[in-house]
Amino acid sequence: MRLATILKTEDFDIQKKIISEIRDIINYKNLEPGDRLPSERMLAEKLEVSRGSLRVAIQKLEFYGVLESIPQSGTFVTNIGVTAINGIIKNLLRLEDPDFKSLVETRILLELKTASLAALRRTDEDLEEMSVALQAYKTKVLKNENAVQEDLLFHLAIAKASRNSSMNSLMLMITPGIITNFERYHVCDDGLSLRGINEHQEIFEAIKSQNSKLAREKMKRHFKVLYQYCYNLK
Repeated sequence: MRLATILKTEDFDIQKKIISEIRDIINYKNLEPGDRLPSERMLAEKLEVSRGSLRVAIQKLEFYGVLESIPQSGTFVTNIGVTAINGIIKNLLRLEDPDFKSLVETRILLELKTASLAALRRTDEDLEEMSVALQAYKTKVLKNENAVQEDLLFHLAIAKASRNSSMNSLMLMITPGIITNFERYHVCDDGLSLRGINEHQEIFEAIKSQNSKLAREKMKRHFKVLYQYCYNLK
């Protein structure tokens, strides 16, 4: 998945509209498990949406088990039955755009576990990806530039290293909302970014040394200030 796609913020109502219309296509065409949806280009033109917005909607439906994308082949209806598909999409469309506090709570729960798992499962390639993200974050912070995206890329690298596809998918789903709210509330002002350099380094070292317990503790400490900041928002 391209970073530009991951980091692009999408309008929640547009996503609901696309998901609703994909459901209608499945029902109208009587698509069965294993049937292929129209191509991405054709869908984007039919629904009159950007291909970027369409991809995000498809990724959400993949996460919930409704669709499956196969490289070089297309996007297919999964083998769970039309009744289940309609039920899942119905509940998905009822979901509200998560507020900042909900995003923070979800992120903390996920990242305490991904840090622990990453310490046990990381590869040298994972460490290199984390190191590059960490250096990019440090460079921007020391230049007094906005480093929200670099911050998230470091955490996404940890999620990837956890080798848990469900947790990784959840992180990717909540990332756009986190970026938007961090910038809206100026979360990384007030010296939090400078503090984050050392905290990120400590998390990295714990994962590198494959100390699962320490990685979790360092991640928990890293989020302590963010948690307090979030719940002091009016």
